[in-house]
Amino acid sequence: MEFPKRKRIRLKGYDYSKPGAYFITICVEGRRKILSNIVVGDDADIVPQNNLSSIGVICEKFIKNINVKYENAEVNKYVIMPNHIHLIIYLHGTMRASSPTKSIESIIRSFKTMVTKEIGRSIWQRSYHDHIIRGEKDYRKIWEYIDTNIIRWEKDCFFN
Repeated sequence: MEFPKRKRIRLKGYDYSKPGAYFITICVEGRRKILSNIVVGDDADIVPQNNLSSIGVICEKFIKNINVKYENAEVNKYVIMPNHIHLIIYLHGTMRASSPTKSIESIIRSFKTMVTKEIGRSIWQRSYHDHIIRGEKDYRKIWEYIDTNIIRWEKDCFFN
């Protein structure tokens, strides 16, 4: 029996440990809404509230830990949605000679592993989506997308 070939999702030949900004989306397996609950008010002037679940709180703890754990990486922006997480991770080029450079792949793998260990089971969809941010205009567009994701939740492709 021949297995179907998986589609290549990373940019062929690109070094994901290179300095720069990366837009990452990590999804919950089956798109289960277990990370937060977005409460939309009846009044159009009321901003929706994003209430993190206990699992969402654990995710947030490990997102904030990226800035501490990795000398070359920092999370510039993130949002924890009910069934997915968006992050902008910036990799710096300067490091001590004794510190190995961490790639986006190793950072995301570590994040998923730490969350899985703390809650006692895996909740993650296989892999993750990445976008190499190319320039200030692209960065601002993605920042705005993350910033307004909660407001647009009911129209989000991950809503259903």
